[in-house]
Amino acid sequence: MKDLLKKYFGFEEFRPFQEKVIGNVLAKNDTLVIMPTGGGKSLCYQLPALKFEGITLVISPLIALMKDQVDALKANGIAAEFLNSSLSYQEISRIQNRAQTGDLKILYLAPERLAMESFQNFLKTLTVSFIAIDEAHCISEWGHDFRPDYRNLKFFKITFPEVPIIALTATATPKVQQDIAKQLSLNKAKMYISSFDRKNLHFLILRKTNAFDKLVQLLKKHKDESAIIYCFSRKETEEIAEDLRQEGFKALPYHAGLDPAIRKQNQELFTKDEVRIMVATIAFGMGIDKPDVRLVVHWVFPKTLEGYYQEIGRAGRDGLPSECVTFYSYGDFMKHEYFIDKIEDKAEQENAREKMNQVVRYCEQISCRRKHLLAYFGEEYKKDNCGACDSCLAPKDTFEAAEVAQKIISGIIKTGGRFGKNYIIDVLKGSGKQQIMDNNHHQISVYGIVQDYSKEELKHIIKSLLNLGLLQSAQDKYPTLSVAQKGFKWLKQKEPLVLPKIKEDVLDQERKDISQYQLEYDLALFEKLRALRKQLADINKVPPFVIFSDVSLQEMAYYLPADKDNFSRIQGVGAQKLENFGDEFLKVITSHLKENNLVSSEVPYRRRKKIGLASRRAPVYEKTKKMILEKFSLSEIAKEQGLVEGTIINHLDRLLESGEDIDILYLKPGQKDFEKIKDGFMNRGDEKLKPVYEYLKEEYSYDTLKLARLFFKQAN
Repeated sequence: MKDLLKKYFGFEEFRPFQEKVIGNVLAKNDTLVIMPTGGGKSLCYQLPALKFEGITLVISPLIALMKDQVDALKANGIAAEFLNSSLSYQEISRIQNRAQTGDLKILYLAPERLAMESFQNFLKTLTVSFIAIDEAHCISEWGHDFRPDYRNLKFFKITFPEVPIIALTATATPKVQQDIAKQLSLNKAKMYISSFDRKNLHFLILRKTNAFDKLVQLLKKHKDESAIIYCFSRKETEEIAEDLRQEGFKALPYHAGLDPAIRKQNQELFTKDEVRIMVATIAFGMGIDKPDVRLVVHWVFPKTLEGYYQEIGRAGRDGLPSECVTFYSYGDFMKHEYFIDKIEDKAEQENAREKMNQVVRYCEQISCRRKHLLAYFGEEYKKDNCGACDSCLAPKDTFEAAEVAQKIISGIIKTGGRFGKNYIIDVLKGSGKQQIMDNNHHQISVYGIVQDYSKEELKHIIKSLLNLGLLQSAQDKYPTLSVAQKGFKWLKQKEPLVLPKIKEDVLDQERKDISQYQLEYDLALFEKLRALRKQLADINKVPPFVIFSDVSLQEMAYYLPADKDNFSRIQGVGAQKLENFGDEFLKVITSHLKENNLVSSEVPYRRRKKIGLASRRAPVYEKTKKMILEKFSLSEIAKEQGLVEGTIINHLDRLLESGEDIDILYLKPGQKDFEKIKDGFMNRGDEKLKPVYEYLKEEYSYDTLKLARLFFKQAN
């Protein structure tokens, strides 16, 4: 077997797990293999196929996967073919003839073909020595990807009772493992379960706030590396791909609604590294054997942990560190809930809801995510800190939580244990919601008793109490909280309780860190830069903020950028300002560096807002742009959209900032008024409106000042 391994696959040794599986197969025993993506499952049936006398049948659910595997086998000198709906009648007939004459060693089949009696009769003419069923979890209705066509596979044990079967999957809970063996009628199958632990994968859950900015940050971090972004819908894949292209990334969509030729082309561009980012529905990836995907993002959290594990399995198949990021929000929870409600079979609906709740528990987990994920698949992870998930990596601040925990538990008891966490929190916070009034819960002793914690903090504390087993949650559509026996015992004994404080997202913290530097900037350099700004403003006859805002100067005095590339990332430095003023500001900064023996710091990347995102998701921008091009007045535009003029001026600011080609000159205040307003901004030396409004003795409205300010900005 090692000679065959070397001759056809180029490997000197088996992986330990493969050797055991192949040994069992060669003994002609039925076998069930649970092995993570990238673990080498295919070799477990491809190599024994070469040893057996007759033909090996391989059942695979995906056309792309079949083609890729058959192409790879042919390249290794192995006689292999596939039969599926992508082939013509003539091609199918040719391949069947090759199989009947013993010219093939491996034949891949789509499961739906087993439903045809004529095809079953064809299989009976073959000398079948071995049968492999890939993605075997598809046969179980308890699995995450049940496919009725897989139930046709019962045909094999009936027709070929002596032929050994190997069933393989990357994702199966203990319950699904048993169901696979039962549905396939496997005969005393030996089960081989590899560790589900992919040590090179790092897990990160992010709140879905400023989500697109966070996505851009992640992609910049993984610049020139392959990434897959999984979306909820076809429309979403198109939108995210387009938004990313607007940000300068090479990104393409992939979903079942695309023309097959375009879908195939996009896949090939990705596999050949001509496009680094694939934005896809879950239709993408199962047939992709790309080892160097460094980032897998779930834009919407997945429906099942099995699906999640399978999709993150496409990251880091070469064993190198790779990142798996999931965005989590209540809004996405409701998206999933909407479709679950449409499932007519009640048992199937409840199964789908429980699977989604498992994902929710994983996302809300405050302890090690790896430990939680492995436990779901029946594997114990013995360490308390994996060092590769956001829960383990983030420093954990703690606080004494006994008092607030007692109040939460009392709130649950006094409301009868019939409500969810949001209702309990509203009672504790003293909300005036009608439901609370109707239930007379505004009259109980715990009403309004918690004012020193925010709602988010209380949600976090409740999660901690659930994780500790002090509380329990009903697993149905509307989960209600109740106090567990452990909680009653704790409440009675009045023991101390230390809980972790709520932590910010890693990326939220980075953004916060960027906004806090004002306290630490180099004051001496800031004054030099401010003097230069005033000098340039006087020369250009504009208010100082038109050159650069105080925020921009503070960033310069904090990061001390010494070259144009770094300087260009300072907030407020666009291409035009870099060209007009960059050299002079850099001259002052580099001189200050030398005089004080200082070093420059890297300016973090921040996405520059583009109207493309806003225009599609908020059509009002497009409407404003259209009416401006047709020279409507501000009052007409505001009236048409049911908005105030100040909001329309904000639209114009965003449109101009994003580089839209619009002419607003016809809206400019009269020259006399404009000069007076300009004088106000020059004298107040600020872009804030109130000082100018007061300086001009309230002669002009805030909207007029805001509009005039647009023209100062346009000047530079």
